[in-house]
Amino acid sequence: MKAPKLKKIREIKECHGKRWEDNYSWIHQNNILDVLKDSSKLDKRVRNYLEAENKYTEYHLKKTKKLQKTLFKEIKSRIKLDNESLPFKDKQYEYWSKTTKSGNYAIKLRKKINTNKIETYWDGNKEFKLSNSNYFGIGDINVSNNDNLLAYSLDLKGSEYYTIFIRRLKDKKIMSSRIKETSGSITFSLDDKYIFYSKLDDNHRPKKIFRHKIGTPIKNDRLIYEEKNPRFTVSISLTSDEKFFLISSGDHTTSEIYYFSTNEINAKPILFKKAKEGIIYSVNSWNKNFYIHTNDKAEDFKICKCSHKNIIIWEELIPAKAEVLVGGFTMLNNWMIRSETINALPKLYVRNLNNNNEEELIFTNETVYSPSISLKQKDRNTDSIYISYNSPKTPERVYSYDLKNKTKKFIREQEIPSGHNRNNYIVERLECTANDGRKIPLTVLRHKKTKIDGSSNVLLYGYGSYGSSMGTGFSSTRLSLVNRNIIWVTAHIRGGMEKGMKWWKEGKMLNKKNTFNDYIAVANYLIKNKYTSKKKIIGMGGSAGGLLMGAVANQEPNLFLGIIMAVPFVDSLTTNLDHSLPLTIGEFKEFGNAKANKKHFNYIFSYAPYNNIKKMDYPNMLVTTSLSDNRVLFDEPTKYTAKLRELKTDKNILLLKTEMEAGHGGKSGRDGQIEEIALDYAFAISLKNNIL
Repeated sequence: MKAPKLKKIREIKECHGKRWEDNYSWIHQNNILDVLKDSSKLDKRVRNYLEAENKYTEYHLKKTKKLQKTLFKEIKSRIKLDNESLPFKDKQYEYWSKTTKSGNYAIKLRKKINTNKIETYWDGNKEFKLSNSNYFGIGDINVSNNDNLLAYSLDLKGSEYYTIFIRRLKDKKIMSSRIKETSGSITFSLDDKYIFYSKLDDNHRPKKIFRHKIGTPIKNDRLIYEEKNPRFTVSISLTSDEKFFLISSGDHTTSEIYYFSTNEINAKPILFKKAKEGIIYSVNSWNKNFYIHTNDKAEDFKICKCSHKNIIIWEELIPAKAEVLVGGFTMLNNWMIRSETINALPKLYVRNLNNNNEEELIFTNETVYSPSISLKQKDRNTDSIYISYNSPKTPERVYSYDLKNKTKKFIREQEIPSGHNRNNYIVERLECTANDGRKIPLTVLRHKKTKIDGSSNVLLYGYGSYGSSMGTGFSSTRLSLVNRNIIWVTAHIRGGMEKGMKWWKEGKMLNKKNTFNDYIAVANYLIKNKYTSKKKIIGMGGSAGGLLMGAVANQEPNLFLGIIMAVPFVDSLTTNLDHSLPLTIGEFKEFGNAKANKKHFNYIFSYAPYNNIKKMDYPNMLVTTSLSDNRVLFDEPTKYTAKLRELKTDKNILLLKTEMEAGHGGKSGRDGQIEEIALDYAFAISLKNNIL
């Protein structure tokens, strides 16, 4: 089958005195945000091209259809389909959720405390059928404090324009008109007369916080706060002690918080601390104090507290530590449970608030694992919580833990219905040296029978942006690769915060190339140490991880057998120059501002994947995108694929698959998500077995 060709319409772009050609820029429509809401507004020529690419992909992957079905069944067989979460005890009810064999969405349940009558207050499967939509994105599901009302938000396109619905639980009566074009989050007032929500502006940015009186016209909603800083977006939340509402404003690197009492009838938010460039802080309230998590004069964060009556004078509670990321915290009457990350290894600590004694929670003798805690009840006058851990080879194990007596009781382990023996797998924490001498952590999962002699394939996963740390937990899906002698390696490269704020700073802005060079260093390390060989590595990354994939494919294509990139940020220069797009302005401190700063422009131009495609051989590639994605517009992977197909000199496979009814996260529903994973894995396995 002949590969599709996107029409070329020559356009010369210019910025800071530099001119360049972009033959595919015409596919970007000026009304692109309208297209995200209504795909019928898409240029027919573009739609025809995307559909032709989908047919081309379908044709070339027809050999993998049987494998995709096998993988789908295999992955699904590891999921306990009839499953229930642990209950959470509220004031009058216990709340929990369940999934079923036949359903794709969660069902929310509750029962009055000390009774046995179970009530279904939300059935995602029924709601999906009622929506008459192929895509069903659930934003928030929130029950009022008096347990009488249900508020929820839905996105039926994938474009993350959420509509809020409010109904009475006893008779499902609609209590208010639909509130459209919100960010999806919903917060009830304590008296349950109001909800607070954030409204999206014309550029799909949440800039305003409104208060809606339930049962009244939307036009009467009261504006509580409006953010004027073009970089910042806003959200609203409730403190743990339910004394204050917090309005959080900021971008990835700078924050500002306002607060007002939950008793205020006409809220007048008070500034907690004015925004200072590069300073991130968050606030909670407990026992007449505000607790602050901040990097102010503490690069890797610290925790402070201050009195409600005096927010100027702060007492340092948890000091900063060099290259140890001091994380967030949960408050109980007598305890603080908090997290730290050291060299890409998360840890949990318990602090007795009565004497400030603190100790680490030890979960297992495994070296690499992911710990977590969750509360059993709303009443925080308790010493009992759930603690759990999982690792790359160990499914989640949950315990009931008594903080006072330091005793734990095993509750359950994540069930793998098709069977799982963790002793069949080996987990390793390795370090490789970057070009500048920095040590890059790697997390390796492999089958014990997989040979370390250079003959094995590696799936090398990376991200490296926004300070997002890659996890070290269990994934039952990855076993489908590992059981077929593909070693899974997570590269904890710079741009994340696995080694603290410095690790992030060294992988963003004018240091962004460290992210790509780290990933390449990891690939070469794995080759040198016989985990794999050249042209046996399959690179994988999504979104900003797709930027990583595109950049390393341009730099070192001969390292890879194949590359899988999902919703990839590959036309990063064009997006950075367009300040009307939803995310661009809020990411100036992550990637730079190419329009305003010539140095930023030249640097981004030097690595942007689309601008740096060359006439040379490239590895096999699978590129996936979604038509309604507002974070990385489908324009980017579409242009990238067209230009790459035009210039590459090899005969390797290049496939573009566009989900025509989905968003940044891909398909909705459990089966839809499994289908996408099965497709990616079938591509990887087929490359390994040389059947494409």
